[in-house]
Formats: sequence, structure tokens, C-alpha cells
Amino acid sequence: MEALLCKKLGDPASASVGNESESSSSPIEVIRNYPIPQLNSPTAVRVKVKATSLNYANYLQILGKYQEKPPLPFIPGSDYAGTVDAVGPAVTNFKVGDHVCSFAALGSFASFIVQDQSLLFGLPKGCDLVAAAALPVAFGTSHVALVHRASLSSSQVLLVLGAAGGVGFSAVQIGKVCGAVVIAAARGAEKVQFLKSLGADHVVDLTSQNLTASVKGFLKSRKLKGVDVLYDPVGGKLTKESMKLLNWGAQILVIGFASGEIPVIPANITLVKNWTVHGLYWGSYSIHRPAVLEDSIQELLSWMEKGLITIHISHTYSISEANLAFSALRDRKAIGKVMIVFDDMGRSKL
Repeated sequence: MEALLCKKLGDPASASVGNESESSSSPIEVIRNYPIPQLNSPTAVRVKVKATSLNYANYLQILGKYQEKPPLPFIPGSDYAGTVDAVGPAVTNFKVGDHVCSFAALGSFASFIVQDQSLLFGLPKGCDLVAAAALPVAFGTSHVALVHRASLSSSQVLLVLGAAGGVGFSAVQIGKVCGAVVIAAARGAEKVQFLKSLGADHVVDLTSQNLTASVKGFLKSRKLKGVDVLYDPVGGKLTKESMKLLNWGAQILVIGFASGEIPVIPANITLVKNWTVHGLYWGSYSIHRPAVLEDSIQELLSWMEKGLITIHISHTYSISEANLAFSALRDRKAIGKVMIVFDDMGRSKL
């Protein structure tokens, strides 16, 4: 099978992907004849991967800057979708040919992956496999954050930073499903138009507008006091500026630090303003609260089937073009999700 192997730490966007027959400075290498994983338990299922999603965590992991540091070499990758290829003798939930999606700590950047049947999700009839592969991590993160942690309601104002990225655009949509007033912040006219098409009530173009002034103007026009929930996958100076907009009793969802800067949230202001700060490491729910993840993804699949959420694919690449995929992610070229698609050597760009 084909597999993308991380053999050393470094920037996967910095050079062309290597292979067994040539030397390369890239930390990632495509192995064409990597052993196909075998079923490892009676309830194991082998999936032929159609598509796998790129998440910022995958990029950080190859850089060696993620909180989880697997031993080298490893196959990166987390969420994916595909077709059941083989099942163990005790598997009752799936049969060969079924379409499924799931997520793993590692290993989805490969043609095949093996997981227990309890970790797989059957897909609705007619569901697009590439779209389904983009759902678990990005939409799962936003769903757990907004629905399970913040209990976002229709009476609240949600501010989403980095709103055109993989987790950001999912937060905008989930905010609208919850009935909240959604304010989105992004950079560039194309991203602004995209976010408006998703139903954002107000979009701030950070290339030409001041976040505080723009949001305050909108809030005043709607006779709203301030922001109730801050969804922050960006960090840095933008977090500090956003805190000026928060209501008494507001909630801050710490999702990540795409800016590269970890912000400081002053404890004294948190006390006076009665803010709640939620740290959200979505992957750790698989260890501590797996039932929450299962319920979350099942609800998201239901929403997708009903058309309440849309999976927007910005770029697709083959496994041998993984460096271009990581470059699109690193350089913020994506509007929506970046995907690796197997058996499809072409690529598309929004």
C-alpha cells in the first residue's frame, strides 16, 4: 500500500516529498510498498482509505511541536473516510463494502488503516467520502467546544477567530445551527464572501478593518451588549484584542494557537468579569470521555445528512503532493479543508 512516513522532524511543506528511490531533504516520504495492516483483534475492521484530512495538529506533529510526540518513524494523519475492506470474526456492526469515517491518533495518511469497530461511524446513504473525511476533527472540535462545553444558545453572541480555516468555518456553521448571532473574523475579501455565504451575521476583514471597532459597530446596530462566547484557534494579539469585546460572564474557548503565539488571559480580569476559560484538546476526549465524541460525531453526521452543515473542501491533493497540501495549510491559502485523496492523482483549488 501507499503510506506517507515521517522519518525525521521538520517542515513537511519545505521540500518535495521523497520516496524510496531518491534522497530528499523533506521529513516525509511516500512508501509505495508499505505492508498492509492486518486485523489485530476479532472486532477489528480494515478500511480502504479514500480520503484523509489535513489538520493543523498534523503539521505541528511533523514539526515536533505538538503535545503528543510519537516515536520516529510514524505515519501521520487523523480523520479519514473510506470503504470497509475486511472484518474480524466478531464484527457485527459493519460488513465489507460499507462506507465509514473515523479518526485515529496516527496512521490515516495511508491506503489502509485498521481500527476496532467501536471507533467507526457508518455513513448515511449517498454521503460523499471526501466530505466525510473532513468532518470528525474540525467539526468535532467545534461541536464539542460550542455544544458540550459552552452550551451555546440562541440568545448568545459568538465571535469566531480564524473563521475561514478548518475549525473556524465549522464553528461558524455550528453557531448558526445553535441559533446564535455569529461574528466571524478572517483576512481577505474572498474569505469574507465565503463566510457570508455560510450565514455569518457579521464578518470582519482583518486586512482592512479593526476588530474592536467593527464588532462594536455591529453590536450597537443590533442593540447587543457584547460577545458571550469567544472561539479562538488563533491566539496571540488577536486574543488580547477580542477580550475587550467580551460580556460579563462570557466564555473563552481556547482551541489552538495558529498565530504561533500563546496568549495571556489575565486572571484578575477573568475574576472581575466572571469569565470562564475552557481549554479544549479534542483528541483527549477519546481517552477521558469517548461517549461524548461518539454522540458528537453521530449528531454531526445527522446534521450533514439534513443539510444543516456543509463540508467545504478548499484543496485536494494526492499523497505524493503532501508537501503542497501542508504548504496550503501553513500559508493560510485554504478556505475550508485541505484533503489528501487516494486513487485521484489530480488536485483542485478553490
